[in-house]
Amino acid sequence: MKVLTKEAFARAERHIMINARLIDRLRFAALFGDGTAGPVLAALRLYQNPDGGFGNALEPDLRGAGSQPEPVEVAFWTLDELDAFDDPMVPAACDYLSSVTTPDGGVPFVLPSVRDTPHAPWWQTPDDPPGSLVPTASIAGVLAAHGVEHPWLGPATAFCWERLAAVTETTPYEARAIVAFLERATDRERADREFARLREAISATVTYDPDAQGDVHFPYDFAPRPGRLPLFDDAVLDRHLDALIDAQRPDGGWGFNWPEWTPAVGPEWNGFITVARLATLRAYGRLSN
Repeated sequence: MKVLTKEAFARAERHIMINARLIDRLRFAALFGDGTAGPVLAALRLYQNPDGGFGNALEPDLRGAGSQPEPVEVAFWTLDELDAFDDPMVPAACDYLSSVTTPDGGVPFVLPSVRDTPHAPWWQTPDDPPGSLVPTASIAGVLAAHGVEHPWLGPATAFCWERLAAVTETTPYEARAIVAFLERATDRERADREFARLREAISATVTYDPDAQGDVHFPYDFAPRPGRLPLFDDAVLDRHLDALIDAQRPDGGWGFNWPEWTPAVGPEWNGFITVARLATLRAYGRLSN
């Protein structure tokens, strides 16, 4: 079993200090250094808009200032890292989600307002987009995990259960949202039953060849830390965590496998992902003491 050496960790830290956004440098300091949650929360607050939503390129491929559902998920995963769901940003963001929720109880993948701002070409939507498991399921799951009470969550959770019941085949990003929801749902009996039904469909979206290139989704993308769902056996995870360590680039960072449609997103995503990869390696005991 491989571990990330102290020298390799130092290269990752240097990569972050040279390339990453302030918020990701502060995340690194809070998670791995002598930093605290306060500066991260202060930086995150700058991405939140008066309507409670998040924008301003918190999700680097959505460059516009206006709020979108997906940056709320990014914000909530940052709060999850810090166990900071008592922050006032949370109810404000839930109020925003309520304002863009469709009649079926879900939030759209992306709102039509994206068309008026610079964005990656895959952020496309019809004029009247329906609710989507991406990102509704991930958001509902992380709110449930932290015991958040807000009027948005009940209908959103009902939406997720209803949509899940209709799923027979899925895509990688939807599968990852499903896993995030089922991992954290409070109704454990129902979650375990749905996972047993969907396990094969979820597995079909996973890339099990650790050397695969391109638009691939490895086991640690679905399980960035140990969880309660039996997604992968230890042998599969060990092989891919070894490969993750080997995938560190000479500059110390980890890269991403989707198109860099404008130069600014390269260092932004690399810094964000490098912090996330270090967090995964630590969660599985793969950082050298």
